[in-house]
Amino acid sequence: MQNIPLALAEPEMVLAKELKRADNPDGPPICGRGIVLTESLIERLKRMGIQSVVVEGHPVWNEGDETVAAQLATLDRRFSRVTDDPLMRKLQDIYRAQIKKSMGEQDG
Repeated sequence: MQNIPLALAEPEMVLAKELKRADNPDGPPICGRGIVLTESLIERLKRMGIQSVVVEGHPVWNEGDETVAAQLATLDRRFSRVTDDPLMRKLQDIYRAQIKKSMGEQDG
């Protein structure tokens, strides 16, 4: 999942978290998780003063963003000294799945 400015949101992106108003974070959500953005919904959110949304995957690439492969290589390097420890290997697998999921990989 990725937090992006609403100005970069495009139709067909899917909300990864429910969207609430900044001035009333304890209030009811404006949109629920899993809602597919449309042009009209994006415009309505802009008129409401919403600045950013959290969407599924990683649809917007910014300078300095790492690819999934680079993130997994870093993870492997960080766990390289504990490859014989089954608990640490399990933890590494959990992190690996989370990286893939957050970046929109299908099998993550």
